[in-house]
Order: sequence, then structure tokens, then C-alpha cells
Amino acid sequence: MRTTVPLDRVARLVEGNEENPFEILGPHVVSNSGRRLLAVRAFLPHSVQAWVVDPGHGEEARPMRRIHPAGLFEAICPLSDGKEPPQYLIRAADKAGKHSTMYDPYAFPPLLTDYDLYLLNEGRHWQSYNKLGAHLRTIDGVDGVNFAVWAPNATAVSVVGDFNSWNPRCHPMRKHIPSGFWELFVPGLGEGTLYKYAVRHHDQIFEKCDPYGFAAEVPPKTASQVVDLERYRWHDAEWLARRRQADWLSRPLSFYEVHLGSWRRPPTDPSRWLSYRELAHQLVEYVKRMGYTHIELLPIGEHPLSASWGYQTVGYYAPTARYGLPQDFMYLVDCCHQNGIGVVIDWVPAHFPKDGHGLRQFDGTCLYEHADPRQGEHRDWGTHIFNYGRHEVRNFLISNALFWMDRYHIDGLRVDAVASMLYLDYSRDEGDWIPNKYGGRENLEAIDFLKQFNEIVHLQYPGVLTIAEESTAWPGVSRPTHLGGLGFSLKWNMGWMNDTRKYFHHDPIHRRYHHDELTFSLIYAFHENFVLPLSHDEVVHGKGSMLGQMPGDVWQKFANLRLLYSYMWTHPGKKLLFMGNEFGQWNEWDFDSSLQWELLQWESHQGVQKCVEDLNRLYRREKALHELDFDGRGFEWIDCHDYDVSVLSYLRKADDPSDFVVVGCNFTPVPRLAYRLGVPELCWYQELFNSDSQYYGGSNIGNGPGVMAEPISAHGRPASIRVNLPPLAAVVLKPCR
Repeated sequence: MRTTVPLDRVARLVEGNEENPFEILGPHVVSNSGRRLLAVRAFLPHSVQAWVVDPGHGEEARPMRRIHPAGLFEAICPLSDGKEPPQYLIRAADKAGKHSTMYDPYAFPPLLTDYDLYLLNEGRHWQSYNKLGAHLRTIDGVDGVNFAVWAPNATAVSVVGDFNSWNPRCHPMRKHIPSGFWELFVPGLGEGTLYKYAVRHHDQIFEKCDPYGFAAEVPPKTASQVVDLERYRWHDAEWLARRRQADWLSRPLSFYEVHLGSWRRPPTDPSRWLSYRELAHQLVEYVKRMGYTHIELLPIGEHPLSASWGYQTVGYYAPTARYGLPQDFMYLVDCCHQNGIGVVIDWVPAHFPKDGHGLRQFDGTCLYEHADPRQGEHRDWGTHIFNYGRHEVRNFLISNALFWMDRYHIDGLRVDAVASMLYLDYSRDEGDWIPNKYGGRENLEAIDFLKQFNEIVHLQYPGVLTIAEESTAWPGVSRPTHLGGLGFSLKWNMGWMNDTRKYFHHDPIHRRYHHDELTFSLIYAFHENFVLPLSHDEVVHGKGSMLGQMPGDVWQKFANLRLLYSYMWTHPGKKLLFMGNEFGQWNEWDFDSSLQWELLQWESHQGVQKCVEDLNRLYRREKALHELDFDGRGFEWIDCHDYDVSVLSYLRKADDPSDFVVVGCNFTPVPRLAYRLGVPELCWYQELFNSDSQYYGGSNIGNGPGVMAEPISAHGRPASIRVNLPPLAAVVLKPCR
């Protein structure tokens, strides 16, 4: 019999314009003169001959007839009445005479259910990563990979890879109408398969990496890679159980911010990155020794340009292949957890790059981004802005946040550039932005997205932290959404960071005129749950290293740096320090080379490192330094007015007010001997910490084991102590009763 396929459908298939190739390809029951027959069709553009093979009958082969010269084959097979079409194989021969046998992709049903499609379009399929992307599946005993992608405006979509010579005509996908999701199960493929989507929009074809791809090639290559995320066996159940019950806001949180590619490189091969597994041992051992509670990683999602430090993400679901496989990254996180260290990653839902293989105009239209550049472009960064008003885009991002916690056991997300999301006129000139429906500058869709993100994350993963990098005075960033806040756990205190750096840049002789740059932070210190950050942004773009930014001679630079950290660790708020700052690196950070570990041969750099290590241990040990970080009951000035000699003194208190420490900071190189401080109790005060200790490279001026309070009132208190405040240093004392 002649083929029953309409010629116009054949033409669309051959030209790559067919939305539903399953209506043409695969098994189809047809009738001829009252007989039920099975028409099996396959599009094999690389083949010259093809056969249908019945594995149930000794692999009996029935020749297929070429019904189109482009490689469309068909075989008409007998079919018993009342029986379902049998499972079969297709054998094909290419021009070189090489034979291959495969299951027919178009003989398998779709795996996306109507309920999946409904939730995806509604933007409420929080585990969408379990359905979209490339998944290893076994269907009716046949192993393969199921591909699924969202591209509603595409004319056609196909899967391309090494397995089909990257030919977009070989594996066209089925479009679920009207949802706009495309799907295809390709039998015989396995882990390690490289692939992309060939997305056709009318006469244009784009090769796109998978938005939900779980792995990718090492840049500059751009293909996605099939990977089995279920293979890794975790050993951190105890950590996860503790995390779920932890009250992190009243616990010490000290983040070591790390860029994995430049933390350390092998001395014998400085051009090589350490792998995730190498870092799992070297980095974790170091962080544990230094006393940090958490590692915070610059974005590890796949990114094409190393110089972006990861902030221009393409593979939102793929840990960068620069350092190894996804299972290797799991090993790193697992190792951290087994050593009592949390892992936070930087996450970038604010924008994405314009690389052609990424999200930009994914289906030939502005799908993930706004079409109007006044809403859809960050001109400063050369990136696109997500369209937060689109359900599927919000679903993509929120699912991504949950994905890192589900599959990689991540303990928190630090959300980059939140301010750019909140304001429609962020870094825009007048007339270059579109007001919201009320005529205001607030990005209402982004605000709703951030609230929903925080609600879903905290609901599904109690104990996980969400941290906002937000540089404006937007109210309630770290307040619950039901109280009108955005719902973040913590917020970076950019005001404290800018004012403090500015103050420390002044020569000490001039600091008396800038005393308010230090004291101002306590006016708003308890308005949010603040993290005090000295991050990577403070040691790039010509700013120099933290040590290099300190004024004075070499001794004063080191003393200033130790004082800065001592003031930071005793100030209300959680702590974050970028790698290299903890030992006083001289060079400005370079993403393309290792930190200057060789500097640790010098006692001055060892001293800074020891100072930070001891500050971390003091901070973790003393409840007064962390328990009430976000409560005004945890801080009390002793004297904030002694600007003439640039001295600050204050109390830090635990929830139990009898548990407190006394802090004195001298911001000049002049020792302040027998300096009187009012204290609440008449008792002995032990010196717990002195940043001028000889152990840290200081001049060793201090208070020995401690001082005895005198019944002399000062600063409105019934007793006082006379302490030696060393030059450019801080001391911490605690009452011993």
C-alpha cells in the first residue's frame, strides 16, 4: 500500500518544522481493505537502508521502504486483531555499510503528565528539575534519556549531540500544546552524553544548552552533558538533622568567602585549578583550623567567562565543570558537613548573560527576559534581566534555589544584586525606565518573586539561610513576609562596610574628625539581621588588598588591619571575610592566580592569620559576641564620644545580661595608658584578647592577665577599670566573679 502520511506533513518533518513528529514517526495502526496493519516510520537522514526488527521472533527483519529521498523510511507490518503494536527495533545501514540497531524513540509515550504541565504553566512545580532537562530513564525495560524543555514560541525543537552528528533533523521533539513544553525519550543514550537543543524559530535555528542541564562541558565548550545525580551516597545526615533545628540567628556565623579557582593552585602547575575533591581536603582542613562556621562560594553555576567570577551564569543547574563532575562537588559539600562547616553559595537571579547558547531569546523570542530593553537589560553589566512576571520564569528560578538544597545539600543562598531587582530605575537615566502600574519605581514583580522565593525555601528547608546583598535602605529585607518584609534570613550591611573602610583609609592623625563614620552604624544596627561583609568587591578594580588600603608604614598597616578585624568581630552582626584577607595578602585579588600563600613565611602575615583564627574562636566561644547580634539588648556604649583621642568602648552582652564583655578600641598609634572605662560590676576583669599581642606581631602593650575594677564611678556606671589601650589595637575583657 502507499504511505498514508500527507505530503505536507512529510515536507514539514524533512524541513525541521514539525511540532508533533509522533503523528508521523513511530508505530501507527492503519487499515487496508479491512485489514489492520502497522505502519512503522523512521526518519534516518544518515542511512541508505533500514529494517524493522522483531526481537520476539529471533530478530526477524522486515525491510523498510524509503518514502522520501531525505531519509524517511516506512515498513507496513501485519498486526493481529485486538493486539497492541509489539515492541520493535530499527536497524539502519549508512553509506559506508555500517549497521546500527536501536529502539525507536517515537514508540515511547510522553513522561510529562497533564498535572506536570499544569503546575509548570502555573509556576508552582517546585521540583521542576525532576521533569525538565535530561533524565536517565528506563521505560518498558529500555534504558535511555528523556529530554524536556520549555520553548513555547519555537517552530520546532530537536535534540542534537554526538549520537546524531549534531543533525537537527534526526531527533525532533514532541510539543505539548498549549503548554509550550517539548519532550523526547531517546533510547540507548547514557551518562556522559553531550547534547544541546536545536531550537527553530521560523527560518532561524539556534543551538542552545539546556536551561535545566545538570552538567556541562568545560568552557569555552558549551554543550550540556547527561549526568546521574543519584549515584552519590551522602554521609551528612547528622549535619542536616542539626541544621533543621538550629536557631542560626542567635548562633555564631562566620563566613569565609572563597573563589574556588584562585584560592590555591598547585605550586608545580599554577595554571591548573584544584579539583572539587582536592579542595574538599585542603580547603576544609584550613577553614576548620581557622574557626569559620561556613564557607561562602562565589557562584559555582556554569559560566562561559572566568573573568565574570561566576556572576554571569548560563548553567543555573550545573556546577561548573572547571573543577570536576557534579558528584565531585557533592563530595566537597559532604566533606564540609562532616567537619561541621556549612556551605553557602552565591546565587544570581538578577540577570543573565547574552551568550548565544544561553537563555537569551531562547525560543527565538524574549522568553526568560523582558523584550523592552528599558526593563530587560542591565547596560552596566551587559546582561539581560529576568521577566519575574512570567510564571515559568519564576518557577525556573525558585526550583533552582530548591535544587541546590535538594541535590547538593547547600545550607544557604546569598542572593546577588538584590537592589538591582527592587528598583525599576536602578542605574538608569531619566526616561530610560518604565514605572510600575502605580507610577512608582518599585519592581512589583521582582518584589513578589523575592517574597515567594524566601517563603518556599524556608518552608521546604527549615534551617537554610537566605542572605541578601542589598545596598539601599529598603525596609524589612530580613523581616518575615507576613510582617511586610522580603523574608530573607540575613542582609549584608553595606553601610557599615563603606563607612568603616572609609574611616580606616584616613591617616590616624585625621581620624578625630571622622569619628561619626564608626559610630553611625549603631543607629541602624538592629533594623535588620546584618552580616558585616569585607567581601571580594572590596579588593578588586584598583582598590588594592585590604592590607594595602591601610595607612601608615608597614607596622601600622598590619596593626590597622588587625584592629579592623577586631572591631568587626566585636561589632553586632555576623561576619564575612574574603579569602586572602585573613593573612594580609599584599596583591589585589586576581581570579586567575593563586593567593599569596608564600607570604606566610613572614611573622607579620602569620600574625594576622593567628589574629583572625583567635577572633573566630573568641566569637564562637563567647555568647556575648553572637547571641544578641540583632537585638539592641546585646550592645551598650561605654563611651562613643571620645573622638579627640579616637577611642571607642562598648559592652557586648548575651541573652543573660550578666554575661558580657568589655571592648576598647584605640584607632591611633598612640598608646592610651591607664585609660578609665566605666563597668557594671566591681570585680576582676580578665583580658581575653589583645590585637597588639606579640603573638600577632604587635608591640605587646596590654593588661597582662587582667585588671581589678575600682569603686570609682565613670561613664554613668558604679565602677571602673584602668586599662592600657595599645596603639592601633583592640582589647576584650570579661568579668571573673
